[in-house]
Amino acid sequence: MAFAWKASGLSYNRYLSVASRVVRRSLKEDKRIIAERRGESELRFAKWESGKQGETKNVDAVTVAAASA
Repeated sequence: MAFAWKASGLSYNRYLSVASRVVRRSLKEDKRIIAERRGESELRFAKWESGKQGETKNVDAVTVAAASA
């Protein structure tokens, strides 16, 4: 028997992201603000070629650009 998140086509990381966002939004205002700040993250990546690091890019910016193209 498959897990519900797997059956719906979500990855485990995406499932955790959705679940944690739901929990944060259910908290009272003062606790919710603190929890939402903890939930923010920034992910960057860079392509390496010939042993040298290329330009560092923000994953969110690249995802938005790809979605609009």
